[in-house]
Amino acid sequence: MQKYNITVSPDFKPDKIASWYVFNTCFQKATELSLHLALYNDFDELRDAIREEKVDLIYANPYDAALLVNEHGFLPLVKPVGKSDECVIVTSVDGDIHSIEDLQPESRIATTNDPATNMIGMRMLEAADLDEGNTVAEQVVSFVVVARQVMTDKADIGFFLKEAYDELSDMIKNRLRVVASSEISVIYHALMVGPKLADQREKLTQILLNMNEEGKGQAILKDLGLNAWEEMTDEDAAFMIDLMETLRS
Repeated sequence: MQKYNITVSPDFKPDKIASWYVFNTCFQKATELSLHLALYNDFDELRDAIREEKVDLIYANPYDAALLVNEHGFLPLVKPVGKSDECVIVTSVDGDIHSIEDLQPESRIATTNDPATNMIGMRMLEAADLDEGNTVAEQVVSFVVVARQVMTDKADIGFFLKEAYDELSDMIKNRLRVVASSEISVIYHALMVGPKLADQREKLTQILLNMNEEGKGQAILKDLGLNAWEEMTDEDAAFMIDLMETLRS
């Protein structure tokens, strides 16, 4: 039997690893395909695997959508309902920064390796005439470390995926101040299929949508932090790619 590889964007939370394995097992059974879940440590490893045609299905970060669609022939299947990718910029509650306009050149930024969050965050800093050239960004391993860098004055601000910020403990959030939050609403992760399985796109989409109606499927989605799937059309993908390219430029 032909084997196919499914993967998840490296920005997923480590505590969801087991849930993605459960998803893969159930999806494999429903599709009657031989699916192997391959997880990558960072975005560079993932993109190498994509270039080497080692990825057939992917729950992708919106930043990679253009690469997947335009350069590697991937097609969108579904997107999560009510779950867009937004950026929150935070500072220390004890500091003097109360808005983006309070930031000065050479401001220190704590970030993770989430490319979509970082891109949105940098665009938000344009209100203070700041960009990659006059700020100092330090990449750390997780959003919890971003919070620590800000709270200990090792960074002036930190970029958070809003979902990650919302999940911080109250004790941590009480030591942070939100100075800006994006409200784009049309940037999101998406499950996409590669060329080897493109002819099964309709079937795969329907199986995923059926998860919304089944008790077991609903439980799996809940464990992944998702509410339900909805179909993602080519037009949806094109619109998001255009928006990401606009933000990138």
